[in-house]
Amino acid sequence: MDHQTPPAAPTDCSFFGHPRGLATLFFTEMWERFSYYGMRALLILFMTAELSRGGLAYSVATAGAVYALYTSLVYLVGLPGGWIADRFIGQRKAVFWGGVAIAAGQFTLAIPHPAAFFPGLALIILGTGLLKPNVSAIVGQLYPEGDERRDAGFSIFYMGINIGAFAAPLICGFIGEKVDWHLGFGVAGIGMCLGLVQYVLGGRYLGDAGLRPVIPEDPQGLSKQRHRLRLGIAALSIAGLAVVALAAAGVIRLTPEGVADSFGVVLLTITVVFFAWLLVGASWTPVERRRLVAVLVLFLAASFFWGAYEQAGSSLNLFARDVTDRQLFGYEFPASWFQWVPALFVILQAPLFAWLWVRLGERQPSSPTKFSLGLVFVGLGFVVMVVAAWVSGGGAKVGPGWLLTTYFLHVVGEMCLSPVGLSTVTKLAPARVAGLMMGVWFLASAVGNYLGGRVAGLYEAMPLWQLFGIVAGTTIAAGLVLAALSRPIRHLMGGVR
Repeated sequence: MDHQTPPAAPTDCSFFGHPRGLATLFFTEMWERFSYYGMRALLILFMTAELSRGGLAYSVATAGAVYALYTSLVYLVGLPGGWIADRFIGQRKAVFWGGVAIAAGQFTLAIPHPAAFFPGLALIILGTGLLKPNVSAIVGQLYPEGDERRDAGFSIFYMGINIGAFAAPLICGFIGEKVDWHLGFGVAGIGMCLGLVQYVLGGRYLGDAGLRPVIPEDPQGLSKQRHRLRLGIAALSIAGLAVVALAAAGVIRLTPEGVADSFGVVLLTITVVFFAWLLVGASWTPVERRRLVAVLVLFLAASFFWGAYEQAGSSLNLFARDVTDRQLFGYEFPASWFQWVPALFVILQAPLFAWLWVRLGERQPSSPTKFSLGLVFVGLGFVVMVVAAWVSGGGAKVGPGWLLTTYFLHVVGEMCLSPVGLSTVTKLAPARVAGLMMGVWFLASAVGNYLGGRVAGLYEAMPLWQLFGIVAGTTIAAGLVLAALSRPIRHLMGGVR
């Protein structure tokens, strides 16, 4: 029989009615998000800034390609990160070593030399792939099966995420844009170090949650998986060295756009192959298999959502820099400061939504219905941007109210989809692959972030009203289709709400 980590005692209500371990994970993720969003607020602005201002002087198309690769890989690596935690080191160690790698990556970006840029991004990608899926999986293990507090707990956890996301652009954005880009990255690294200290000190409150990897029924199966891991690492290393050698010899020419195009094909292939392998696996019960089909549908919906929502760090960030009037009492505040607005709205809305789901109880909308609402609201936000872009069509600056309204609508959609999605996946996932299934959830973010980054690369290639209109129409249409399919999806979920 598979070893399953026991959840916290149902009577543990010491953190606002929730298990005390939620506080440890709350603050760990808060500082990790401070690190991530502090760096993300600066990334595309840094890449497109002139050399005289300390930037990399990339074109918007090139910067969009790099942004797409980075933000997509940050989440894609959650798949092997969840698997490694499940089978080899446990989720607790995965979170710790992921944080170490993230901090190292931020401090590498703080080195004022172009050669440090891509190694720094690579370290952050590897670290986030270990940390993100596994810290969320541990949250799910704090609650016994059927505990009605779970959705509310994830909403509280999500509020902690956004406290970090709120503070990061204000601090890192100001230092990066007004003082020095690299110093801004360094401050983001300090935030991750604070999160690691808190995580280690608060680990005793987590009990056994995430402490050990899953013990398979067949010990020889674990040996085979270790062998596959070694083969995978070797294959990736050989492939990477071969590409570098061919590029150095002039046989191939590596450009961000070309790499991003190739990566898009790889990402699509990974997604199709992974779900095919997952759905045809022989080890699932009929109920588990139907629930995995439901996960696939919600995965597609989440991909559309994140493809639109994550424009905040790319096209909407550029819109804030180029088109938005940022004068306040004679002072032009940094464009990156708009990045704290969604986090502020989450902080304000998360307690309301957490209360609402508990208040409604069994009468609350199903997860598919919540997902459809999320898609519609993020689309409505881009309807606002269509109007804003139309108003600014003659080169006029527009007021900040347009972006504020857009972000408000986006966060309403986010509250309907993101914390609910985290909770739903932990309930639908078979216990023996909990970490891996959280990686599936973040794979949706990888696909969405890739799409969002590539769309941002079109920022200068077409009228903004047209660009934003395509995003609005796509997401609203997807939301309406999902709403129409909500009843059969609920049937596939096998009683999970």
